[in-house]
Amino acid sequence: MEMAVANHHDRSSDSMNRHLDSSGKYVRYTAEQVEALERVYAECPKPSSLRRQQLIRECSILANIEPKQIKVWFQNRRCRDKQRKEASRLQSVNRKLSAMNKLLMEENDRLQKQVSQLVCENGYMKQQLTTVVTDASCDSAVTTPQHSLRDANSPAGLLSIAEETLAEFLSKATGTAVDWVQMPGMKPGPDSVGIFAISQRCSGVAARACGLVSLEPMKIAEILKDRPSWFRDCRSLEVFTMFPAGNGGTIELVYMQTYAPTTLAPARDFWTLRYTTSLDNGSFVVCERSLSGSGAGPNAASASQFVRAEMLSSGYLIRPCDGGGSIIHIVDHLNLEAWSVPDVLRPLYESSKVVAQKMTISALRYIRQLAQESNGEVVYGLGRQPAVLRTFSQRLSRGFNDAVNGFGDDGWSTMHCDGAEDIIVAINSTKHLNNISNSLSFLGGVLCAKASMLLQNVPPAVLIRFLREHRSEWADFNVDAYSAATLKAGTFAYPGMRPTRFTGSQIIMPLGHTIEHEEMLEVVRLEGHSLAQEDAFMSRDVHLLQICTGIDENAVGACSELIFAPINEMFPDDAPLVPSGFRVIPVDAKTGDAQDLLTANHRTLDLTSSLEVGPSPENASGNSTSSSSSSRCILTIAFQFPFENNLQENVAGMACQYVRSVISSVQRVAMAISPSGISPSLGSKLSPGSPEAVTLAQWISQSYNHHLGSELLTIDSLGSNDSVLKLLWDHQDAILCCSLKPQPVFMFANQAGLDMLETTLVALQDITLEKIFDESGRKALCSDFAKLMQQGFACLPSGICVSTMGRHVSYEQAVAWKVFAASEDNNNNLHCLAFSFVNWSFV
Repeated sequence: MEMAVANHHDRSSDSMNRHLDSSGKYVRYTAEQVEALERVYAECPKPSSLRRQQLIRECSILANIEPKQIKVWFQNRRCRDKQRKEASRLQSVNRKLSAMNKLLMEENDRLQKQVSQLVCENGYMKQQLTTVVTDASCDSAVTTPQHSLRDANSPAGLLSIAEETLAEFLSKATGTAVDWVQMPGMKPGPDSVGIFAISQRCSGVAARACGLVSLEPMKIAEILKDRPSWFRDCRSLEVFTMFPAGNGGTIELVYMQTYAPTTLAPARDFWTLRYTTSLDNGSFVVCERSLSGSGAGPNAASASQFVRAEMLSSGYLIRPCDGGGSIIHIVDHLNLEAWSVPDVLRPLYESSKVVAQKMTISALRYIRQLAQESNGEVVYGLGRQPAVLRTFSQRLSRGFNDAVNGFGDDGWSTMHCDGAEDIIVAINSTKHLNNISNSLSFLGGVLCAKASMLLQNVPPAVLIRFLREHRSEWADFNVDAYSAATLKAGTFAYPGMRPTRFTGSQIIMPLGHTIEHEEMLEVVRLEGHSLAQEDAFMSRDVHLLQICTGIDENAVGACSELIFAPINEMFPDDAPLVPSGFRVIPVDAKTGDAQDLLTANHRTLDLTSSLEVGPSPENASGNSTSSSSSSRCILTIAFQFPFENNLQENVAGMACQYVRSVISSVQRVAMAISPSGISPSLGSKLSPGSPEAVTLAQWISQSYNHHLGSELLTIDSLGSNDSVLKLLWDHQDAILCCSLKPQPVFMFANQAGLDMLETTLVALQDITLEKIFDESGRKALCSDFAKLMQQGFACLPSGICVSTMGRHVSYEQAVAWKVFAASEDNNNNLHCLAFSFVNWSFV
């Protein structure tokens, strides 16, 4: 390929330097002629015919050149520029591929060494089978020796620990000290962020990643050492001591606090030594491990709220690449002291996969994100800088974590809430919304109502996606309006909130997303109108800033989250945020018992009792086994409300009542979306492939043919009933059916219909017919409704309808017709109304 490009480049260069004269012979351009043409090219690479003729007239040195030859010169010049850019791009791609190839070859060598080591171990184990001892060689290979506090009290002792940490880390990053296996669901490939592996058969939990990033090693090390910027579970990181190591490196003593993901277990902290140095081959290393002693480290009062966890030798190996960029190796190896949490939560603390998702993969993704932003590959909306949007995401996540954990040194204290032992109510009287742009100062503070619960057979991604897309199913608009009013000085109070009606319109405006779309930042506008007559014409819209993570069912993620906070419609960069939201964490069902969650300080709600509905009492015992092995997840809910001192009890009562209402709504949603088909009334009867759906598809097709005299579906004469449903389901037009109630509600839609309304079959049954039309569409439907009922069908003109997400959808034509249910006595009964939206598209 390079030879072909070179040959083409030579021919292009030759044609750039010569032209045909009047006698038909090639004549070489003079230096003055080329200079004149280059000046024009710099101003206008593609001049028009008039501009070229003007050029010949103005430049006497070009007078003997035909206009056609001038045109050819500019064509060749543009082609040459394009070739240069393409050659530069190919060279960059080639450098990246060479670096990745080198990385894969090293990984292959490491795997071959690991195989050889395992073969030797296997042979040894066979020989020693009769005298085998319980300690595995793998455990002894990676367990960090416990150093006495005496070693950590002198620079020489710390340097000795640092050098040992470096050797152990390198043996994990590039050697065979840990038995690494490829992480499930993270196959390496051209589009992959990197190569990911997790440990097996070693003490603690460990994860490893390696990848190529187009940043310099020093910049990468600086970013990764700032752990709070990319590790969302990191509450704080303080460097208490730093001194040179004598070999050009530095040694730091670091104290780090992390958040707990739920309300059911205490948070973790770490007291570590961090060693930064460079190797002889030019690589840059940052390695770290815990110093011994559970009471070691500063701030003993603050540390009492945490369980001291252990970091075994971990860190980052960063190697520069030829031509720019770096290859990164990341190792995270922890012992999270799983004994201190309820059994049902232990999988979260004993899983290498969870560590990989929360720390290792997040670190590499964050570096890749910054690299793409620095290269100008990422463009965000509303004119916001990527760093500003990233700060908003971090503030939302941190505010939610603060609310879930409720640390005493932040000012949180637990208060009693009558009749709500399963809901924790905490207040923070020191937390105010004071900032430069908004001089609010609440005399009370912020109140938080939170709870954790166990769910079974509920996919986290599906649940969070439903809560995001259908806020009206669980949220109270008046509570949202109350929270939003706290951003406007002098307008918030409780009780006495102005009664407001939610119009049902929810508009989501995307601001930005991470490179793999695992996290989205967006603004949500909820449209509302006052019910008070004097304020009837005033807008009561509520704006929320929201992050949503983990809604792709096929993606590998640690959890799914929906976190939001009311914001002012002006949306300043320093807007005060009081986040609330949901976090759903999948839990491996192999370990633990659901009952442990119920007895965790009486703070847990169990929704599974209402979900375990069997077909008959006789099958109850038979289903118990499958239920115990089903998928589980922990849902954590936290809602925050600002309050004034004289209204604390009122707000606390409202918060408890509201969170209970949200929990009840989540219970209904969980029942509906559970794949076990627990609630037939919520969509399973008309799910694709069910007998009812097959029958309805036949009725829709036959009724269309009867009324309009043409075929809706092109059906083969030998086609089965199932093929009718498949043709209807895959039809390009949006086909929907609604009931004949006084307020018609949708009961079925094909795939195009669900896409147009941006909904699901379950949520479809909560959407009324009038809600999807705009004002002109409703008028057109009303004017033709009598015709529809009289002759059995009606054709509506082109118009606009609205999806459940608030997006406008245009269509060229809409056809409505009656759908009759066939019966044995040939007395067709009117079953429903069907609508077909032709050539629809989002505006």
